[in-house]
Amino acid sequence: MTEATWGDATKTPDIEWTMSASLANVVRGGEDVPEVTNLQAAVRAWTTLDPAHRDQAVLTPERPILLDGASVPVFHGEAIAVLVERLPG
Repeated sequence: MTEATWGDATKTPDIEWTMSASLANVVRGGEDVPEVTNLQAAVRAWTTLDPAHRDQAVLTPERPILLDGASVPVFHGEAIAVLVERLPG
């Protein structure tokens, strides 16, 4: 029999940075066009936005991300900063 282990690692497992993600509600070239890329690139792109566009941004990963035991399917505005803190070096 295998024992289950519960701890911080199960509440926030490693994030799959290569999954697809969409960064929407940001202006590119004068138009509101969502960027579809991998999660890491989308989060890094969010860091380059001005504060007004950061507040309006919507990040939708391919699959929900488990953070602190909660499944998060969509990140809005400054909530994306939680992912910035976890970006790989």
